[in-house]
Amino acid sequence: MGTYVAFHAHPDDEAIATGGTMLLASKAGHRVVLVVATRGECGEVADGVLVSGETLGQRREEETRAAAALLGVSRVEFLGYRDSGMDGEPTNDDPSSFWQADFEEASERFAAILRDESADVVSLYDEHGGYGHPDHVQVHRVGHRGAELAGTRRVYEATMNRDRLRAIREAVEDDANAITDEPEIDEDAFGSPEALITTTVDVSSVVVAKRDAMAAHASQIGEDSFFLQMSPEVFAMAFAEEWFIRTDGGRNHGEKWIFDGALEGAAS
Repeated sequence: MGTYVAFHAHPDDEAIATGGTMLLASKAGHRVVLVVATRGECGEVADGVLVSGETLGQRREEETRAAAALLGVSRVEFLGYRDSGMDGEPTNDDPSSFWQADFEEASERFAAILRDESADVVSLYDEHGGYGHPDHVQVHRVGHRGAELAGTRRVYEATMNRDRLRAIREAVEDDANAITDEPEIDEDAFGSPEALITTTVDVSSVVVAKRDAMAAHASQIGEDSFFLQMSPEVFAMAFAEEWFIRTDGGRNHGEKWIFDGALEGAAS
């Protein structure tokens, strides 16, 4: 059995982007480790959600650990940086933010975890972080450098299948149970073209657990959220596959699982 380290920017990213893959890896007997760069301090939160004296970062860490338990995660680590906020926000300039982190220092923090775990497989984000969020872009940069420092060869970039987005959006718009707070997505800039995607993991067998893990992030994904108001059929259409770009020069297209050949140390 091997070890899979999933690197994410904020709490809830792990459930949305790689939750199914993480749970399938755990069910197959692999060790799953979640590394989160920040505690999502810049997230929006409704009045009355936090108790007196509680910070959003504290709540989101608790939610991450609850979601991780549902996804079979053995270890959760936070790198200790602050949420940088959306691109162009003043919080991008916070010296304690992940966006302003010393690149080599942050990379070494991540590499230390990879070494400690003797990681066989690591996932991070594509080159534009899926949709351009500074922390997601930094996960791409720091994750690749950390894997290089640790000698972890099997690296996957989690992404979205850009060519599937329109079909999914149309299904959501036709869904009688979907509410009107659908996030604005520029299909031409979000995720990656299908031609670049090497690996598609079918997570349909655990999509209900993936939804439960998303719901564990209740400060950000409430019961009235766009995600949780989808009908089960449309939710499965949107989230029953997870997409990756394998970057180690292995199989170019059509791969179905992140551990294929990984433990033999040979490209597949």
